[in-house]
Amino acid sequence: MPELPEVETVCRALAPRLGGRRVVAVRVFPGPLRTPLDERALRAALVGRRILAVRRRAKYLVVELTGRHALLLHLGMTGHFRVCPEAAPRDKHARVEWTLDNGLAWRYVDPRGFGQVRLCRLPTSGGEPPELAGLGPEPLKDGFSGAVLAAAGRGRRCAVKALLLDQTVVAGVGNIYASEACFRAGVLPQRPAGTLKPRAWNKLAAAVRAVLAAAVECGGTTISDFRDVDGQAGRFAVNLQVYGRDGEFCATCGERARIHRLVLAGRSSFYCPRCQK
Repeated sequence: MPELPEVETVCRALAPRLGGRRVVAVRVFPGPLRTPLDERALRAALVGRRILAVRRRAKYLVVELTGRHALLLHLGMTGHFRVCPEAAPRDKHARVEWTLDNGLAWRYVDPRGFGQVRLCRLPTSGGEPPELAGLGPEPLKDGFSGAVLAAAGRGRRCAVKALLLDQTVVAGVGNIYASEACFRAGVLPQRPAGTLKPRAWNKLAAAVRAVLAAAVECGGTTISDFRDVDGQAGRFAVNLQVYGRDGEFCATCGERARIHRLVLAGRSSFYCPRCQK
């Protein structure tokens, strides 16, 4: 499932293509989505409105239009966007199409149907949708730090990695980057959160920032399905040091240790038993 770097990659690609454009038509096509779509409601809310901004919050895209209307979008497992001439062949898994005033079509395609397209109203221009209230700080912004993680983990028995995946603690981190951040920080993903000291929390926060920033620069990570707006795969997969590398030698320890895999809360986690404590 796309995490912060993948959604940020899509956001950066869509913003210049959609910004300033006016929606002239909306079509909804048959097929499942996490939340059922009302084509009439979409048309009534969006047609004739201009797109003011495209931004990311956690793993969501927020497309703001005039009148404080907005679209709240989630890619699910296999969702992706295309911006193309309206006459271009339509993918059989297209779920929604917004026609723009420059003759281009903005399409949401979702083969597995786990994505989400929702209408919402913003409390103020540039504000955050009420549906996203309660999300934690953005890890690439100033509100995120080791102290934030330490406060969230104080006295808790849950695994450190589970804490990183809690979207109320830190927004946008998913399974891949939580494993990578724990490795970079030298912290076992299964270690109880309440046992970490401030220095370890600081290292972990720095590792989260570093791995996410590096992944954004590479356009995200493609394990199987993720593609950006231009159909390109994310390039960060070659930089993964533990995720998906079960049985391989550790990048830090060399032949002295191999990467192990375990399941935490139903998700695969990868770590080095020698250099992570």
